[in-house]
Amino acid sequence: MPTKKEFLGELGGTFILIYLGVGAVMTAVSTGAQVGLWQVAVVWGVAVALAIYTFGAASGAHINPAITLAMATYRGFPWRKVPGYVLAQFIGAFIASILLYLQFKGVLEHFELSVGLVRGQSGSELSAMTLANYFPHQGMLKQHGWANEVSGLFTAMSAEFVGTGMLAAFVFALTDPNNGAGPGPKLTPPFIGLAVAALISVLAPLSQACLNPIRDIGPRLVAWLAGWGPMAFPGPYGFFLVYVLSACLGALAGAYLYRIMTCYQPAKN
Repeated sequence: MPTKKEFLGELGGTFILIYLGVGAVMTAVSTGAQVGLWQVAVVWGVAVALAIYTFGAASGAHINPAITLAMATYRGFPWRKVPGYVLAQFIGAFIASILLYLQFKGVLEHFELSVGLVRGQSGSELSAMTLANYFPHQGMLKQHGWANEVSGLFTAMSAEFVGTGMLAAFVFALTDPNNGAGPGPKLTPPFIGLAVAALISVLAPLSQACLNPIRDIGPRLVAWLAGWGPMAFPGPYGFFLVYVLSACLGALAGAYLYRIMTCYQPAKN
């Protein structure tokens, strides 16, 4: 199990990530506060950087079970700590999502009323996406008149696989002490944040660019509890295959490719 400091670090870091990142999605969808995908992506990037700056010294600020899995597989992170890290990440995401929902409950209800949505029924994915992830991006689906087949299961799985794989490779590169081209510890957090923002900008139309299983599972559970019911769990699409399995496999693949392409040697336990 992780130490108390590590557990609270992962919990706190994930709370920051979800509160700011999911909060940006929530305000963008329900109030139009963010203008365009890039503004939402930038908030996610800032959230990542702030989470790492705040809690990186305490736990390493994985704030993503796919990254924790890759670290345990290729960087010598102790496997015995993995369950505790994932639990802390889930708790942080869940608390942040509950807080966001309670704060924006009235706003969300007004939004649903204004666009004629009935929570829990078909079509309410448009409001549920303020918490959970859907493919294709429900806002763009409505805006452009897309059919769901524009980004089907395979496309969404490939987006999450490739996106999380690239994210893991970037994290490994930016934190690799043998990488002389890296920005150094003090500038690593904003560069990881920029990587997340760039990936969201490209992949969000296809899968909402989750790139983090806990970012989906924690808020999705809150959506289920808040009345979206089957639109959240099990959901109209294969959320587990896309946002959990594909992300975890992608992180492992990306970290492995970075390792073999740079002759990286894993750290000792």
